[in-house]
Amino acid sequence: MKARTLFVAALAGSALLAPLHALAQAPADKWTFSVMPYLWLPSVDGKLRFGPPPVNGGTANVSVDADTLLDNLDFAFMINGEARKGRWLIATDYIYLDFSKADSAVRSVDFNPGGGPINVSTSSLNAGAQSSLRGDVWSLVGGYAAVEGKASLDVFGGFRYLGITAKTDWQLTATVNLPNSTLTFPRSGSAEKSEDIWSAIVGAKGRAKLGESAWFVNYYADIGGGSSNFTWQGAAGIGYAFRWGDIILDYRYLYYSESGDKLIDNVSFGGFALGANFRF
Repeated sequence: MKARTLFVAALAGSALLAPLHALAQAPADKWTFSVMPYLWLPSVDGKLRFGPPPVNGGTANVSVDADTLLDNLDFAFMINGEARKGRWLIATDYIYLDFSKADSAVRSVDFNPGGGPINVSTSSLNAGAQSSLRGDVWSLVGGYAAVEGKASLDVFGGFRYLGITAKTDWQLTATVNLPNSTLTFPRSGSAEKSEDIWSAIVGAKGRAKLGESAWFVNYYADIGGGSSNFTWQGAAGIGYAFRWGDIILDYRYLYYSESGDKLIDNVSFGGFALGANFRF
């Protein structure tokens, strides 16, 4: 019921990633602006690593159930803004999401007996686990309108930041033992870990008018990464243009993965957004 109520609220929000300039271009020497608070309600699927394991200890690897995470969305805040002058643009976007008590499972435990990590599966021992995720995503890009008119194309480059805190409380049916060792992992416990991820990104976005009507289709794509992470994002949808702005429905997908002993094995966010984009 909580997710359903928030989705109704999203009808008054706005879809991120819609191209923010009007179909009729402003004079080259004039600044134009777009600001849109919006609400995007994604389903989230992810695998978390709370390692690396300490010497003579163990750490959990956790899978989060995407079907229950959205039902436990406690708070969300999103806002987007863009400024243009001629063909040049600068845009920023901020998202905050807080999920709690999503069903999870400890899929394995990493032990470190002193010679490096050893992984032990725990898929048959889960008696219940819950995870909370809290994080924000901030992007800042600069770009150039390569194509203008009934069909537009903007190219851009910049960065995206993901700050995430994850906590899991677990219950197992038995203590986990490392074979041929005295090392054990408790049948119940809790783990928490935070991480800041910076990624350089490049991409393109645009829209195409459908005939002579006020309807248009929009699209967005970016790709990037950092020293140990990879990310990409895509969106596509349809909208209707008014003098004051646009009404837009689109679908957005955001993906992250990390290598090594980082918190995120992989995580994805995907869902529809419907809302209004205001220009001035």
